[in-house]
Amino acid sequence: MTPHDPSTAARRQAVSVSLATGLYGVSFGALSVAAGLSLPQTMALSLLMFSGGSQFAFIGVVGSGGALGAAVASATLLGARNGLYGAQLTPLLDLPWRLRVPAAQLTIDESTAVATAQPTRSAARTGFWWTGAGVFVLWNLFTLLGALAGDRLGDPRAYGLDAAAAAAFLALVWPRLAGRAAQGVAAAAVVVALVTTPLLPTGVPVLLAALVAIVVGLVTTPRASRAGRTP
Repeated sequence: MTPHDPSTAARRQAVSVSLATGLYGVSFGALSVAAGLSLPQTMALSLLMFSGGSQFAFIGVVGSGGALGAAVASATLLGARNGLYGAQLTPLLDLPWRLRVPAAQLTIDESTAVATAQPTRSAARTGFWWTGAGVFVLWNLFTLLGALAGDRLGDPRAYGLDAAAAAAFLALVWPRLAGRAAQGVAAAAVVVALVTTPLLPTGVPVLLAALVAIVVGLVTTPRASRAGRTP
């Protein structure tokens, strides 16, 4: 193993992303208790649901006095993106069947981002498992800390933890925006998210932004195929 080994680089990325994301669990724990959930209920969401966006959507609806059905629907809508991640990761990781159930639990934004950023399948697997397990452990640990500390922490956003998680994602995505097409898709997705965020429920703008890439792929792939067949 050398310092430039892809698996070593994947582990380093996994550790940095896990720390940035896991620390933000403090915010969820504190906000969940403030929304009226008990400590066991808060921990159950982090252990079983384990999808930060879905968890925040759930407590957001509950905290504002919404019905349980609405909270579940909001969380489910946001969690649907993880199914799309699974479709992308399955051929990339090519895991044996016995590992696919635990892999499904660890398929989140962060593990997908780190895995898909790697140059080899071995490094992708390393990045996926290290990130998924790292975020899972730290997210639950800091959820517990936030739930126990509660109001004593103040507003967790004041510590910049939300910005740290976003910065980690940007660091992973930035090298992949070298081409004009990727830059155009990213810019269009940002515009869609910014325009729809004030108008739509939490999580929906993210899904609409993701649809930008899907639509571009559907439109451009047939053209590329035809171009490849042209003498």
